[in-house]
Amino acid sequence: MVYVAVDIGASSGRLVVGILQNEKLEIKEIHRFANGFTENENRLVWDIDHLLNEVLKGLEKVKLLGYETCTVGIDTWAVDYVLVDDKGEYLQKPISYRDSRTENTLEKVTRSISKEIIYKKTGIQFLAFNTLYQFYEENKDMLHRTNKILMIPDYLGYCLTGNAVSDVTNLSTTQMLNLETRDLDVQLLDLVSLTKEKFPELVEPGTVLGELNKGNFPFYNLPGCQIVTVATHDTASAVVGTPGHDKGWAFLSSGTWSLLGVESSVPFTNEKAFNNNYTNEWGAFQTTRLLKNIMGLWVIQEVRRHLPQDYNFAKFVEEALKEEKFKQFINFNDDRFLNPSNMIEEIQEYCRETNQHVPVTAGELASCVFNNLAIIYAIALEDLEEITGEPINRLHVVGGGAYNDLLNQLTADISGRVVFAGPIEATAIGNLLIQMIANKEINNLKEGRQLLIDSFEVKKYVPSEADPITIINKFKEVITYAQTN
Repeated sequence: MVYVAVDIGASSGRLVVGILQNEKLEIKEIHRFANGFTENENRLVWDIDHLLNEVLKGLEKVKLLGYETCTVGIDTWAVDYVLVDDKGEYLQKPISYRDSRTENTLEKVTRSISKEIIYKKTGIQFLAFNTLYQFYEENKDMLHRTNKILMIPDYLGYCLTGNAVSDVTNLSTTQMLNLETRDLDVQLLDLVSLTKEKFPELVEPGTVLGELNKGNFPFYNLPGCQIVTVATHDTASAVVGTPGHDKGWAFLSSGTWSLLGVESSVPFTNEKAFNNNYTNEWGAFQTTRLLKNIMGLWVIQEVRRHLPQDYNFAKFVEEALKEEKFKQFINFNDDRFLNPSNMIEEIQEYCRETNQHVPVTAGELASCVFNNLAIIYAIALEDLEEITGEPINRLHVVGGGAYNDLLNQLTADISGRVVFAGPIEATAIGNLLIQMIANKEINNLKEGRQLLIDSFEVKKYVPSEADPITIINKFKEVITYAQTN
């Protein structure tokens, strides 16, 4: 059987073919395309037509490779949605989570329902762009005219098959699913003028969605495809594709965002989790992803965009290695770094405000970013141990950040834990594994993870004799100063 993972992130998407060969999973990227939001009528929006077109172009390439049939799973980023009318057409292009419309919405919502109540209900962290707050600001007439609300990957699956479902891994990020009822929360729906009927049936990853309706796409030469609803939130797929085993491991899905957490059989909504804004997203096979959203490589991507000359990420690492470590301490989780007009200027201004050395060169800026991400990761691991009461002795880094030797070693040094990097393509691999389980080619998640351990290289980073406590304390001192001045 041939499996195709459609994996779409905020900046790019790709189609990856997977085949089980000689008891190993072999994968090959066959199509890649750009993604990004654009401004339209003073809103930042996604070109959903472009994404659908690129998926179809990728499936044409599957057939050109000689595969007449395949199964397909789609994963994307979370929180954003499509409003569909009773004719099956979208009412507007989906608005990006980086749009400014929800800038002050969290405060408005929590005047009606306290943060404590929302967190106990949902277990989801408070981020300004959560879908709950997007719905609060949405055009109410448009919501009234909406027949179906679909998360981005569910909408793409709907376009391909005509069947609409709500995958729980992505829908949980809306901050509207109730942990006890395992359904949409009526009180939160009322708050944003919605009813449960607007949302299709909730399903678990591994549910077969249906056959690709090739008749709807007569201008494409497509294979026969069975579409499977995988863990449609890309982080959920990435965790499935992480080679963790036994106890004592955490994951770091490192890309535009850094998602650092543990896989658990139960959610954690205790005081420590609430106060430190940890989230309990629903995972594949009835698991919970207890994790922290960290701004991630978005910061260095934006630094790169505003430099006068282009630097690839290998060059950033090379230049950063020439610099003295830990000359600046910056909390990149501060909302000011979410989408500043110029990331370099925002970093420099933060340093001026906190009386720190101002980074100027590419090397100084890269060192600043990597050093502080490692510190933030180390603090998150400490928090997770306290929240769960379970020790963590190793961290698995997957995604694009697994390439970054400097950041991985810094993370090992500051956290005091062994870091394993890889596989790079964990999201696509997790997507493929769920399809394989749905097709009964492998039996369960444990067997799937053993398959990926046998199939892909993982690199190991051992902590040095560094003194992380002093560095972490200095970071916390500067962050406290920044918050109080």
